[in-house]
Amino acid sequence: MAGGWAKDGAVQDQIDASVEDAVTRARSQLPKGKSLSHCAECGAEIPEARRSAIPGVRLCVGCQTDVDRKRTQAPGYNRRGSKDSQLR
Repeated sequence: MAGGWAKDGAVQDQIDASVEDAVTRARSQLPKGKSLSHCAECGAEIPEARRSAIPGVRLCVGCQTDVDRKRTQAPGYNRRGSKDSQLR
């Protein structure tokens, strides 16, 4: 049950849209193409198991861990806005 100007299911639609955006962002960050045999950062050999498990891998486990640690998550979106803005 929605109140005011919101249609029924509006909150669930917002949640679904947020989840869909996060999945799309995560998929866009996956490697693509042919895997490298040696790390693009340090030159260490990338194990065959990693290359076959992750198509398009470019970094060894150590360098990928460093990249993941430095990467910040994109901020979430407040699709509803603040309550104060809705009251004005």
